[in-house]
Amino acid sequence: MKTLKIPEATIIRLSVYSRHLTDVDRKGIVTISSGDIAEGVGVSPAQVRKDLAYFGEFGTRGVGYNVKDLHRHILKILGLSQDWSVCLVGMGNLGLALTTYKGFRERGFIITSIFDNDPQKIGTTVNGVEVLPVDRLEEVAKANKTQIGIISVPSPYAQEIADQLISAGVQAILNFAPVVLNVPPEVELRNVDLAVNLEVLTFNVGTRRA
Repeated sequence: MKTLKIPEATIIRLSVYSRHLTDVDRKGIVTISSGDIAEGVGVSPAQVRKDLAYFGEFGTRGVGYNVKDLHRHILKILGLSQDWSVCLVGMGNLGLALTTYKGFRERGFIITSIFDNDPQKIGTTVNGVEVLPVDRLEEVAKANKTQIGIISVPSPYAQEIADQLISAGVQAILNFAPVVLNVPPEVELRNVDLAVNLEVLTFNVGTRRA
């Protein structure tokens, strides 16, 4: 794999390509062209070829790509040729929705532990995983060799949870709390602010009306 910086938009599109290839493979299609991929995901054929070119040579000119081979290569690029141990902290409405989302497991993200501080939720089971008290976060995350932490707690508690995840050796954090977190450079952080995304939508709608 080349060592040049890969645009984040390319990584996002690779994820979309892989999902499309999963659907295509289920239909029994053996080979696919960049044009077919582009039509299936809503980009140009040139964009598909450019995105794949960051990672080497794929396919045969005039023939296309072997669906299974390309899918396997993309999964490897995305780090999805292995399962990832994930813990989720915060079992509110959002946390419950995340833990029951089947797409995580299908992509290799296995929620191995769930934490909350509500006595009524502690001890209950969601998708076969027991909800544990937050004070066991570091202990259990270390034991499970947890690699990714998901934070879905109220903003005032998010930094404290992030610190505990980092102490437990978590390598990446997906943060749904609308707050800026401080993490060391070796920890990958991705913030998802649902309100911000809605505000982008309302801005774009308003711009069209102007």
